[in-house]
Amino acid sequence: MLPPLIAALLEADRYPDPATGVELVETHASWLLLAGAFAYKIKKPLLLPFLDYSTLAKRQACCEAELRLNRRFAPDLYLQVVAIGGTAADPQIGGSGEAIEFAVKMRRFAEAGRLDRLCGRRKLHAKQMSALAATIAEFHEQATVAPADTHFGEPEEVLAPALANFAELAPLLPGREEQTRLARLAAWTHREFERLAPRFAARKAAGRVRECHGDLHLGNLVVIDGNVRLFDCIEFSEDLRWIDVASEIAFTFIDLLDHDQPGLAAWLVNEWLSCSGDYDAVQVLRFYAVYRALVRAKVAALRATQTSSDGGHANDYLALAERLANPPPARLIITHGVSACGKSRAARRVLLHDPAAATLRLRSDVERKRLFDLDAAARSGSPVDGGLYTRNVSELTYGRLYELAEELLAANWSVIVDAAFLERARRDSFRALAAQAAVAFFIVAPQARPAVLRARILGRLRKGRDASEATLAVLTQQLARIEALAADESNCLLQSALDA
Repeated sequence: MLPPLIAALLEADRYPDPATGVELVETHASWLLLAGAFAYKIKKPLLLPFLDYSTLAKRQACCEAELRLNRRFAPDLYLQVVAIGGTAADPQIGGSGEAIEFAVKMRRFAEAGRLDRLCGRRKLHAKQMSALAATIAEFHEQATVAPADTHFGEPEEVLAPALANFAELAPLLPGREEQTRLARLAAWTHREFERLAPRFAARKAAGRVRECHGDLHLGNLVVIDGNVRLFDCIEFSEDLRWIDVASEIAFTFIDLLDHDQPGLAAWLVNEWLSCSGDYDAVQVLRFYAVYRALVRAKVAALRATQTSSDGGHANDYLALAERLANPPPARLIITHGVSACGKSRAARRVLLHDPAAATLRLRSDVERKRLFDLDAAARSGSPVDGGLYTRNVSELTYGRLYELAEELLAANWSVIVDAAFLERARRDSFRALAAQAAVAFFIVAPQARPAVLRARILGRLRKGRDASEATLAVLTQQLARIEALAADESNCLLQSALDA
């Protein structure tokens, strides 16, 4: 049975803007009233371990915090906090007199554009993940950094909620098999934390703990006018909001995996890394992903007890956590070929068809520009063999790619290095890295006819959106310089390895 206030607010004529009817959406913590072009969010008078809406003053403060925090990325959606006057039986939105409740007034959007809805209809694509990654990276860059003297992001604060998951899951999943799986995951969590504790501390010191969104699952992301937008961040808990940006991206990553979209999960992480340059996040990403998966397991198990269901979804999340904790053996892949031969397309296919979402891509065109603090799509105006494309800069670029690949392989992620690798010596260097890291080594070497190469380069130059700055003059030079794969290298071709 609805409280009198909410029942009364189902009448359309109580709203200041035109509405032919009112729809009610109820969550565990709020009522959302959809009236015409607007939505009004009213917080329930609840006191929970993680949330306190128990008094009118606290609900008002949380409404104001919700408005402030969400306007960081959706100022056009989050409009104002409105007072509700009158009585519960006869409420007046924005009425005079003493307020009996408060609501956050928002502009409505089409629910069909939410990413969880798009994903369910198989309408979510890599292009949208690229847009989302850029949006998140930009938001993180502008988000406030956690002060050094706060507890946010400290190693012990990272460990505590991870261990709490196991304490809370144990009575919810009492079966012997589930208990064994939880014990293995708890042991993994302890080992990883011991290994990563200095890394967590270093990331806070480097400013990677920030005032984030805190609840970045697909249901809180929406496409509006072709752009992916964030909304409905955590306002009621600083501990859930002031987190490592890697923990934030891990939330969306595991949600995509839960929706059986490993290719899009891998693509999102790769695009976010490409935009942010925060490759150090990879070192802690799996820890946070396992933690996020176990939070989901806990929520699913709680719901199962409330609905008397079998808890199958909780076990699905346990399985996801186990897969994340035990990724497949890493491998190192390099591309080979002149500009526009299809190297980036081939690398994209590798990412989007990785069932474990455990492959990361490094692009020479992006990292070369990052060395000079240029955006990937920026035009440097460099001539052939000049500017960003001198031999010395190329050496720096390949050195940076080697360094990053070494770090990512050490963290047990597969790596594909998207670069020309025209010279045998450079290919040999990365082959030796694979041997040093004890991982398999492959080469992707797409081919295209000269006429196709020229047409692709001209097309890219016209669009002006690609990180590559190759011109027809560059292509001519590359065709003259390229060192073909030797017989021993041909044995490393990825397609041959897949066919074997």
